Amino acid sequence: MTPAEQIDTAHALDIEGVVCRFGALVAVSDISIAIPPGERHAVLGANGAGKTTLFNMISGDITPSAGRIALFGEDITSLPPQRRVLKGLRRTYQKSLVFDGLSVRENLFLAERGVRGRRFSVLAAARNEQENAKTEALAERISLMAKLDSPAGELSHGEQRQLELGMALAGNPRVLLLDEPAAGLSLSERRQLLGMLETLPKTITLVIIEHDLDIALQAADRVTVMHNGRMLAAGTPEEISANQTVHDIYMGKNVN
Repeated sequence: MTPAEQIDTAHALDIEGVVCRFGALVAVSDISIAIPPGERHAVLGANGAGKTTLFNMISGDITPSAGRIALFGEDITSLPPQRRVLKGLRRTYQKSLVFDGLSVRENLFLAERGVRGRRFSVLAAARNEQENAKTEALAERISLMAKLDSPAGELSHGEQRQLELGMALAGNPRVLLLDEPAAGLSLSERRQLLGMLETLPKTITLVIIEHDLDIALQAADRVTVMHNGRMLAAGTPEEISANQTVHDIYMGKNVN
């Protein structure tokens, strides 16, 4: 089997027995998830379940205390975050991380520059026609063409979430991690978000952390449920929807 064939048949993301300890506190304990290319995978759990800590280990913001993480068959457990970005891994955060004083165009332009390893270029967005075209294509993709030259700080919360998604899509990522993308969105904004996620090509493997059960089950092919840092359940959206223990957690009942 050639190296190219090995990459094609590998899981997009392999999380093998990862553990995260903060002193005596075990925030994540022995989580293993294998996600094939193109899958839409949701990680569910109540607040404090360990979901964001898991994402932080995948993205390189935290080094696992134990275990292994591989991206398309390549071990990335010890790689710094920027190296993971250059290999096609992107993420968003619970709180929008956009540059408020820059326009939508400038935010997207900088995102395109950063993922191509030229993030220190001094070329202005308006003077680089090729990359400006990519910026406008991103804005069109996230329905922000009308706000292209508006300061990001003047956008609504929902529009800032759209902008952050656009920045994460810069450079055509292979794996996209979305941390609570529906947080704080209105019902209409949630529907728009789902529509955007549905249009993402299968060349992008999508992993979503969500507290909102309905959003996650609609967006996902497979679901992992975490509770107290451990894996509680895994299955299809239909199987998770029918799982009484999962419903008990979301109703605030005590589950060991």
